Amino acid sequence: MTIARPDPGPDFGSARPIPRTPSGLFPSGPPARPTYREPHPITGGGVATGGGAAAGWLLLFGLLGTDVASYAWWTVIAGLLAWVTALVLVRHGDRGVATGVAIVTAGGWSIAAAVVAVRWATSGDWPLW
Repeated sequence: MTIARPDPGPDFGSARPIPRTPSGLFPSGPPARPTYREPHPITGGGVATGGGAAAGWLLLFGLLGTDVASYAWWTVIAGLLAWVTALVLVRHGDRGVATGVAIVTAGGWSIAAAVVAVRWATSGDWPLW
């Protein structure tokens, strides 16, 4: 007497899975190329420190001015000295601080230019000579 067994279907256990190439979203091994990291990365704290130092520097020099012309020239001189310092910091120091110095110096020069332009527009006389 034979007992009828149900057909088990195809045998999936004996087939080997097809190897898949990873997408790169979840890397499975070391990177194919070396990863280079910044030895001194720019941080928000460094930028804020440089910005605060430059703001104080421009304020001290701006307070030396007694009129619009002297304020503008003192601001230009202070900005040039600050940018020289920022260039030295970029080369030999903290680039985040240099970034903050450069940004705030550009803003200070913009304010001085606006003050000169308003004085020129209201008086009709160029205030810097």
